[in-house]
Amino acid sequence: MVQEFYKVKDISKIMQCCTSKAYAICKQLNTELEEQGFIIIHGRVPKNYFNDRVGLTNDKREVTE
Repeated sequence: MVQEFYKVKDISKIMQCCTSKAYAICKQLNTELEEQGFIIIHGRVPKNYFNDRVGLTNDKREVTE
């Protein structure tokens, strides 16, 4: 099954920031989505929305575990 969401841990790796900053980013993006009427999951952000908002290119999108 393909993962459709980034978790805070993934956001922290992608953005090269601490966990608390990753939680703040996640919260901000989820607030934006909620204001648009989407159902959100706390601590997770849809990959497509995250990638668009932070301006990631196709070659930088995947997180290796």
